Amino acid sequence: ITPTPWHEAATASRHLWGTFAMAPLFEQIPVAPIDPILGTTQLFNADKNAKKINLGVGAYRSEQGKPFVLEVVKEAEQEMLAELGSKLNKEYSTIDGPEDLKKQTRALVFGPDSEAVKASRVASVQALSGTGALRVAAEFIKTHMPAAHEIWVSDPTWGNHNTIFEKGGLKVKTYPYYKAATRSLDFEGMMTALQKDAQPGSMVLLHACAHNPTGVDPSEEQWRQIAKVMQERQLV
Repeated sequence: ITPTPWHEAATASRHLWGTFAMAPLFEQIPVAPIDPILGTTQLFNADKNAKKINLGVGAYRSEQGKPFVLEVVKEAEQEMLAELGSKLNKEYSTIDGPEDLKKQTRALVFGPDSEAVKASRVASVQALSGTGALRVAAEFIKTHMPAAHEIWVSDPTWGNHNTIFEKGGLKVKTYPYYKAATRSLDFEGMMTALQKDAQPGSMVLLHACAHNPTGVDPSEEQWRQIAKVMQERQLV
């Protein structure tokens, strides 16, 4: 049989793959450290104690310690299944997410009568989970906002926040947040950092509620003061 260009290409591909298969392609890749929060679940699963309690990920649990699915979630999924193939389908969405989802989300977050929404000053983009959204935001900031390449995060914050922003090309700094001695918010330390240390144009990561990992949130009045400082210092 006279070899054709296709046969020659296929043979070359097999030889190339054989070379890759024998080469230590992955030997230099280090094993990532266990996530300090999610790693707790791994330890929980491996524990043989019948009285163990999972204090890792903050999620609903039944009296038996099993994952608990809220009834409202079940009802919403039943509605979606009933509409599958008619109102809902599995077609590819737009890159920035379904328009109706973004519209409903804006109304939920900012209120149906928000002047900012009415004036088209709020842009919405669907992303993959909270961490995925932060990575997209970091790369957007790095590319399009040169004055905002510094981001301030609370001390402490969720374990992977620092890495997400560092890998996105941003310089990560921290502002005081938690007083371990009193188990309360270090509001004075936080405000001092935002007022005096954070430069105009800097980004600030704020936990809107249920601060992770402390569970300590500012009061409504403190949020108003934070918003005022953010505006006065031109922080994003």
